[in-house]
Formats: sequence, C-alpha cells, structure tokens
Amino acid sequence: MKKLLLLSATLPLFAAAQSNLKTDAAKRTENITQKVIDWRRDFHQNPELGNNETRTAAIVAKHLQALGLEVKTKVAKTGVVGILKGAKPGPVVALRADMDALPVTERGNLPFASKVNTTYNGQEVGVMHACGHDSHVAILMGVAEVLAGMKKDLAGTVKFIFQPAEEGAPVGEEGGAELMVKEGVLENPKVDVIFGLHINSQTPVGQLTYKPGGTMAGVNDMKITVMGRQAHGAYPWSSIDPIVVSAQIVNSLQTIVSRNLNLTENPGVVTIGSIHGGVRSNIIPEKVEMLGTVRNFTKEDEAMFIDRIKTIATKTAEAAGATAEVKIPYSARYPVTFNDVALTEKMLPTLQFTAGADNVKLKPPVTGAEDFSFYQEKVPGLFFFLGAMPKGQDPLKAPSHHTPDFFIDESSFSLGIKALCNLTLDYMGRTGK
Repeated sequence: MKKLLLLSATLPLFAAAQSNLKTDAAKRTENITQKVIDWRRDFHQNPELGNNETRTAAIVAKHLQALGLEVKTKVAKTGVVGILKGAKPGPVVALRADMDALPVTERGNLPFASKVNTTYNGQEVGVMHACGHDSHVAILMGVAEVLAGMKKDLAGTVKFIFQPAEEGAPVGEEGGAELMVKEGVLENPKVDVIFGLHINSQTPVGQLTYKPGGTMAGVNDMKITVMGRQAHGAYPWSSIDPIVVSAQIVNSLQTIVSRNLNLTENPGVVTIGSIHGGVRSNIIPEKVEMLGTVRNFTKEDEAMFIDRIKTIATKTAEAAGATAEVKIPYSARYPVTFNDVALTEKMLPTLQFTAGADNVKLKPPVTGAEDFSFYQEKVPGLFFFLGAMPKGQDPLKAPSHHTPDFFIDESSFSLGIKALCNLTLDYMGRTGK
C-alpha cells in the first residue's frame, strides 16, 4: 500500500517534469526553425545521389561537431553519426535521416531549385530532392541542436544517424541502411530503440500519420532479359521476336496480383518501370531488357511473387522459342518496414501530445518501401509520416514523391523537430535508469 501511494504521488511529478522538458524543446525549436529552412534550401539546391553525398555529409558533420557531439564520418561510404551523451544514465535512442537525392530533373520555379545534372546509368539526368530527404537532414540537424542544448536534462544517449543511399546504392555497390548496420551503426553504444520520420507531400501540414506493424512494403527490384532472334522487320517469321514476348510477359505478370495474391489480407505490386529493345523501326532486335519492382508485406507473399515471376517469364519465353533470364533481386532488397507494435502503442500519446490528438491519423499500409526496415530488423523502431501538403490542397492533385513537380510546405518542419525531440525525451523519461 505504501508503494502504491508513493507511486501515485510520483506520477504527477514525472508528468510535470516531462511536460517542462517538452515545453523547453518546443521553445528551442521555434528559435531555430528559420535556420532549419535555410539548411533545407541549401541541400535542395545542391542535391547529391546515393553514396555521393560528400558535400551534404561535410555540412552535417561540421554542425554536429560545433554542437560538441562525438562525430564519426565515412560510415557506409558517406554516412555521418553523431553521439550525444546526456548528463544522466538511460537508454540509447537512435534518430535517423536519409541524405540522398534522385535522378529527376526539377520542373518547378522555386528560387532554390536544383540545376544540378549528372550521368546516371549511362543517361544524362537532372538531380533533385524529389522525395524530401533534404528536409529530413535539416530537421534532424535541428533536433540535434535542440537536444544538445538540453544535454543536462537528458537521461540517456542520442545517436544521430545521417544515412546515405536510402533510394538504393549504385548498381554494383553496397550502401544505405543495410551497410550502416553491417558496419556497426547500432553498436558502441548499443541502440535500444530507433525513431524516424518521412515527410509526405500529400498529407496536410500539421498532421502526423502512422501504422503499427507492417507500415511500408518490402521490395525487390528485378531485371528480366529476353533473348530472341534478330530479323528484318518486314519478315517477322524469320525472327523470334523478344518484343512480343516481353509484352506477353508484362501482361501476364499482372495476374500475380489479380489471381495469386490474397488481396483480403495484404496488398502487393508488380511494376515494370523500364523496357528497352531495338534501335529502329524496321529491325526486330535480338534482346529486350526490362527493369521492375515487386512489393509485398509478408515473407510468404515475397517468396510466392518471386517464384511466379520466374515461372511466368521463363515459360512464356520458352513457349515462343525464346529464353528469359530473371534476376531478382537485381540490385536491392528491403524488408518490410515494421513498426514494433508495443513501441508504437507506448509512444502514440507522445505523437498525440505533439500534434494534437485530432491531427494524428492511423493510415493504411504504404506500398512504397524504406530501408529504415534494416534497423527495425535489429532493434524496435517506429517510423511515421509528417504532413507537408499546403492546407486546402487536394491530396489527389498534389505532386507526388519522385516527380519533377514535388513540393513540400516548409512550415511542417517545426512539427517534425518537436515530434522527434518529444519521442526521445519521453522514451528516456519512461525507461531511464
């Protein structure tokens, strides 16, 4: 009875202390919001592709060093890790931001629009932060500044992970979260929990969205090479036409989702995003190459999809007298981004406190993929989404991610900083030693 009375007396004190910490973090956030916006605009104007984020990494490392953090560079190629040790003992909380841009040519008229061009897979392309990773970096730099200023109140350690190549390493290279884990980013000190966010251009500013369990799909990319026999386009009977075979393969692959997948349980996707064959109108080529992506939410569905893709491609080609080689995964595989259910339930009140209960929405699974999943395979993790669509805009008409017109409202950054700070403070407060 005495212990219960003591506990009941302690809980209000704990709640008041946590509230004071979060109020302090909120004030510090408002003081640096413009600085965070300026960082983001600089990164946006100077984007770098995966495993080549040298300029971005240098700016991040300099900032973390100025805050007095222990800083490691060149982790998993160009990654940066900063360690902030609080004045009190407690758990190790990891926070992660991805740094890489995409081979997309920007079409908007922003004053800080990217004009960067490069060669990617043999093609001249623009480079653009068309998925918001520039904002992730700037937000986490802001979180580091806020929490570093509260070091005396931190009951634990914060590990800031600035990760390269989330969109996938260049073909033939390792990179991203998988390589960071392999190089020990979750050790020394050993991470207890990890939090991450992703900005979203089709969710209104002021909202946070989340899903316990499988929140983003596991992904395999694939390459299908169809070999036939070349001939003059006027004499198709002399050929084994790999273009016709490829067309049949593309159509047949769609039956995996419509006829093999139990859609009442989990979604799934098979997409062919690139197909190349031939050089002119009157020559039937010898070879066609296709690149595609496969999305699943369970290991069983992943295995089924891979088996069916191989069977459909090879047998369709065989029926026409051609051959097909299937490489899956071709260059990348990400597991399902799985939010630890107990952790999500535990931290949901923090998100609701930060954004307001009405602004925290449960969302359906997302068929996009995230290599944050590699961290979640090792430690409990929570990955959520930060709304950045201007208020009043139609989500169906807002430019989506990975497009030349991608756009986000920078007023969303303040909520992102507060959310990551509060998750860190509350987790430490509830589990501190």
